[in-house]
Amino acid sequence: MRFFKRAFILYIDGFKNLKLGKVLWKIIILKLIVIFVVLNIFIYDKSLSSVGDDKQKSNFVLENLIKKN
Repeated sequence: MRFFKRAFILYIDGFKNLKLGKVLWKIIILKLIVIFVVLNIFIYDKSLSSVGDDKQKSNFVLENLIKKN
């Protein structure tokens, strides 16, 4: 536990004196948020949430796993 506390203090002290680094971290965090929002909207399939109870969901997954192309 002492290691994590020392590492946290090291990062806090390092970020206090940054000028450009703070801007770069804000850009990185903003890009990650945008990436996850885009993935959530366009990539992730929400069709399983429209299926009824757990038994129907398991049947739905089973049918789609063994479906031949």
